[in-house]
Amino acid sequence: MSDTSVTWWGHSTMWLTDSGVSLLTDPLLTDRLAHLRRMAGPTPVLPGAPDAVLLSHLHADHFHLPSLKALPGEPLFVVPRGAAEFVAKGLGRSYGDRCVELVPGEETRIGDVTVRAVPATHDGGRGPWSRLRAVAMGFVVEGTTRTWYGGDTGLFDAMAELGPLDLALIPVGGWGPTLHSHGHLDAEGGAEALRRVKASWAVPVHYGTFWPVGMARLRPHMFAEPGTEFARRAAMAAPDAEVRVLAHGETLTIEPAA
Repeated sequence: MSDTSVTWWGHSTMWLTDSGVSLLTDPLLTDRLAHLRRMAGPTPVLPGAPDAVLLSHLHADHFHLPSLKALPGEPLFVVPRGAAEFVAKGLGRSYGDRCVELVPGEETRIGDVTVRAVPATHDGGRGPWSRLRAVAMGFVVEGTTRTWYGGDTGLFDAMAELGPLDLALIPVGGWGPTLHSHGHLDAEGGAEALRRVKASWAVPVHYGTFWPVGMARLRPHMFAEPGTEFARRAAMAAPDAEVRVLAHGETLTIEPAA
């Protein structure tokens, strides 16, 4: 059996490999997005063309059309139902034709892994300037291991039904000092999520990368510290889990259970 590995490229962009299949989550391959600037880590340098891209919801920091256009190869796009037409209009019909639309509870097969859409508690709209809406969701990837990528989410009652897991990729912060509200997890909420899903390994994500221009000195602990604070809280909430706080571009490899 092959190992599973995950490389964190900042924010929610991760390169996940399992069973010879390469998946890319919510790619944000830029140093600037509207009022946000990349404050830590390099611009992602992907190792090649992914087999598929997992897009959790329509917010521009997760569903970034220029980043999708910049990807090498012709990967599938696994998107919330209703988003394929948005991709087609924004990038061209050939891109829309590569979309696989799911809602929570549905799944698709990519090579030797199954990708299942799972619930997330988060606003699914594109933004206040747009009427476009689609459900926000996370994903469970099952190959030699079971990996949960939460997308953007708050805690929800059915979270315990996702486990047990081998690996959990848990959002523990945001891109600004006022985002810890309904629909997001902070370090404390992320530790509770880890307790619920019963993952053997966990990696904190969605923090420490982008920050509003001109606000670098405002609550800097909310930018830099969520990962280590999550690890501290997880040690109490889920003591059986191994937490790895990755640097930008760093990879965690886990061997499948015997």
